[in-house]
Amino acid sequence: MTAGDSATETISAFRRGEWHTSLDRTHLPGPAGRELALVPEIVAHADRRWWDRALPALPLLTGRRELLLTALELFDSGTLTVGGLGEQSGEAFRSALWESAGLPGPLVDRWCAMLRDGVLKKDDAPEPDDALALVALPGNTFTCLDAVCDQAERSAGVWLRPSRREPLSAARLVAALLAAGWPRARLGFYPGEQRFLHGLLRLTDRHVVFGGTGLATSVRSSPALTLHGPGRGCALVPPDMPTDDAVAWLLPLIAADSGRFCSNVRTVVCEKPDAAAALAQRLAAALDALPPDGPMPLTAFREPGAAQRATHGVRDRLRPGDRILTRRPPVLRTAADDVYALPHLVLLDGPVTSYARDTDTPASHPLIGHETPFPFAAVLSASPGAADAIAADSLFVYRPAK
Repeated sequence: MTAGDSATETISAFRRGEWHTSLDRTHLPGPAGRELALVPEIVAHADRRWWDRALPALPLLTGRRELLLTALELFDSGTLTVGGLGEQSGEAFRSALWESAGLPGPLVDRWCAMLRDGVLKKDDAPEPDDALALVALPGNTFTCLDAVCDQAERSAGVWLRPSRREPLSAARLVAALLAAGWPRARLGFYPGEQRFLHGLLRLTDRHVVFGGTGLATSVRSSPALTLHGPGRGCALVPPDMPTDDAVAWLLPLIAADSGRFCSNVRTVVCEKPDAAAALAQRLAAALDALPPDGPMPLTAFREPGAAQRATHGVRDRLRPGDRILTRRPPVLRTAADDVYALPHLVLLDGPVTSYARDTDTPASHPLIGHETPFPFAAVLSASPGAADAIAADSLFVYRPAK
């Protein structure tokens, strides 16, 4: 294993059962001197041939569920050897995530617990097959590592392609699995350029891919592919719901997990035509009251200009008559030089009487279902038909419990 020179930390790739560095590297957000080793596609082709030769000789792997639970405990709080970084404690992992990805410690704690709980709540373990699986991960949250756990249980081998924005958690999970006793040959960690993903899809047998709209349109659908794209979460507020109750219900749906989950609410639909404005005003005030380090903490942006670009994405999609009701500046820079995109709430001009996404008609509004890496929602009133159409276009639809 090579960690690079003394001035640079390079997160290594993991292939053919060993950590490997590379002359082909990319800088990571955050502190200067932290890099990620990239795997050329020609190397991945050779590794697939190596895998095909190695698979018949691999011993049977039993007790996968128990190994996964052990690995997730180590991932949370253990001291692990991560390729290129050396020994890393749970505290050092949290510090590194804060420095490079802006993820606050309480959020990391919550997400680690969610990973463990997800495995504990699984049904009986599936019967493993001989497939080589690929999991292409996003940069917004490491809870998507649950897909790695899923594929590790059911596949002969699993390769991880991390996000270049946040590869630390994926590398640490590989280290945790190894420390728990997972066979080295059955794991791979393959960072690469964006175009490298398409090569990995051709080289593997089963694929789980996370990404936004642009990635979703670039990936060819196949029976072996599970694509997790935008969730376009929406909440339907019934006409008889008191405003205070609605605000208390909606606030965590919008702002929990720093608004980074595909399941976060992006669109709030009021069935009562005159209720949207009053609800939006109260909800905007509640979002304005959230501190960056409060019980629903925000993530900091480490790439220069990223917070500004994210918030401009909301403003660029406004139409005449739409109003941003949150009052704080869109971006906050603290005395410690941490940069946050603050929560946004927009009241859409309405009512909306029809809805059809991605059309050049008044029925399409670019802020309905718009996903951001910070808490954001658009509030609108809609006819029953339009509300049904918005809900049908969402993977996550929320209605208050009766």
